[in-house]
Amino acid sequence: MSILAKTLLPFIFLLAILHNSEGQFEDYCVADEQTVEEQLAAAMDWACRNGADCRPIQAGAACHLPDTIKDHASFAFNSYYQKMKSHGGSCYFNAAAVLTATNPSHDSCKYEYLP
Repeated sequence: MSILAKTLLPFIFLLAILHNSEGQFEDYCVADEQTVEEQLAAAMDWACRNGADCRPIQAGAACHLPDTIKDHASFAFNSYYQKMKSHGGSCYFNAAAVLTATNPSHDSCKYEYLP
């Protein structure tokens, strides 16, 4: 085993332990910036019909503004992901979403995070 491998293995092991520890990293599911609006809209519709709480993105609700497909899809994707990740749900949505450690909450719009 090379010296580099001997040096890196304990570091990689430590990172794996820290990453898998409860409460170490929050993850949010948001719309991928590169996804076209039609694909985002279809994926958002699916998320809202399959477990996401989409009431906060309705007109007049806390997360309606900014009123964009990307912002509404991000909220719906995260809602679905947080509720379903412990049951095998993912943040994929036909490649329309990505995971981020940055909390996307803004103003009165609070994105849910469940460990």
